Amino acid sequence: MAGSATYEQLAAVVVAQQGTIAQLQQRVAELEAQVKASSQNSSKPPSADGLGKPAPKSLRGRSGRRPGGQGGHPGRTLRQVSDPDEVVRHEPGRCAGCGRDAVGGCEVGVERRQVFDLPPVRVRVTEHQLITRQCRCGTRSTGAAPDRVNAPVQYGPRILAAIVYLYVGQLLSKKRTAETVSDLLGVPVSDGTVAAATERAGTDLVVAGGFTDLVRTRLRGSGLVHFDETGLRVAGRLHWLHSAGTSLFTLLHVHHRRGTAAMDAAGVLPGFTGIAVHDAWAPYDTYTTATHVLCGAHLLRELTAVVELAPPGGFSWAAQARDALLELKTLTDTAAHHQGAPDPTGLAHHTRLLRCAAVLGATTEAGGKLGAKHRALARRLRDRQPDYLRFTTNPDIPFDNNLAERDIRMVKIRQKVSGCLRTLTGAEQFSAIRSYTGTTRKHQLNLYATLTRLTSGDPWLPPPLTTT
Repeated sequence: MAGSATYEQLAAVVVAQQGTIAQLQQRVAELEAQVKASSQNSSKPPSADGLGKPAPKSLRGRSGRRPGGQGGHPGRTLRQVSDPDEVVRHEPGRCAGCGRDAVGGCEVGVERRQVFDLPPVRVRVTEHQLITRQCRCGTRSTGAAPDRVNAPVQYGPRILAAIVYLYVGQLLSKKRTAETVSDLLGVPVSDGTVAAATERAGTDLVVAGGFTDLVRTRLRGSGLVHFDETGLRVAGRLHWLHSAGTSLFTLLHVHHRRGTAAMDAAGVLPGFTGIAVHDAWAPYDTYTTATHVLCGAHLLRELTAVVELAPPGGFSWAAQARDALLELKTLTDTAAHHQGAPDPTGLAHHTRLLRCAAVLGATTEAGGKLGAKHRALARRLRDRQPDYLRFTTNPDIPFDNNLAERDIRMVKIRQKVSGCLRTLTGAEQFSAIRSYTGTTRKHQLNLYATLTRLTSGDPWLPPPLTTT
């Protein structure tokens, strides 16, 4: 059969095989890209790297500083106090030299050693007696109970604050939260009590004109806000957690959509006229009243993925772009450290290298879905270069969007602990409390103290804006 085939038939077979080989090569490249994807070169979280996660590899260059805390850093350590609660004197029994009774000797020195410890924990029970008295007219009047004292037996605000602190603040499971409080305080606490305390705290934060409304208003009036979103399992389905944050405020919002419908419902981006820092998710760009800044850390991970798939030894446009971007960041970081302006010559040089790399990448001829993806990245870098490089001209603009990622990271840990949030209402309450804890932390307030105010019905609220 093969010997009877004509030259044209054999040539057609070869051409068909070449096409098949090209398709298979493209498919292999795509599969290799999926296998090589990690938290260092894609949007995958570090937890998805598994046991075979790559060794840590920083893209930052040497800063010239020593590791650890830098000069001027205040630090935290345990220090002796001048007025201890209790002083215990330890006298020597006998003289270490001659063996005489040492009590009669004169005191010539004292070495102070202080132990910081908790007193024995015992729950304090307060009984509120509502006295009823009958007037001479026959009418009976009963005294009013304090606010939120509405049951024969209930937990007080400090215990409820401890429950919310452990469950929402430290992300323990309901069962472990109940066990921890029971073990530490010696009172019975059930999973239902944990759920009820969280529900009440979250409800008190979302009342009209309350904490979440005030934070939303503050964010809308801020000059620069970080935005991000991540998937969250709620009631067995994929929902999206949206965050908006500054150095002082955090607002988390759960929605069943990822795009503009959720962003509109969060209530910060519509009409926002400040600087919006975010990733390259397209719906952000529909809010045209804002000045957009794209995250440089996301871009570095994308460029690293292209570099790792490039043939060894050859020129890589992505490597040039990544190196130029890192040099621009180093220039601005060094200038900020010395409280000066970046070297304009260096900025111009590395900006030109970055743009040339993007132009070259946009014209590459690599085929398949992977090649198209890399060209799209290069075109975005070419067309959105001003949005990526605003940090080089304005020292108040950050290089990355890490603040927003930190705001939502803890909620992802909650999903790992619990698997999912069972109801949308519960997810909204949880997000409100995390907004509260994040904001109070940023204001450098004691978290347990502010949670006690919340469980007492008097949540901490942002101070009013001062007008000059």
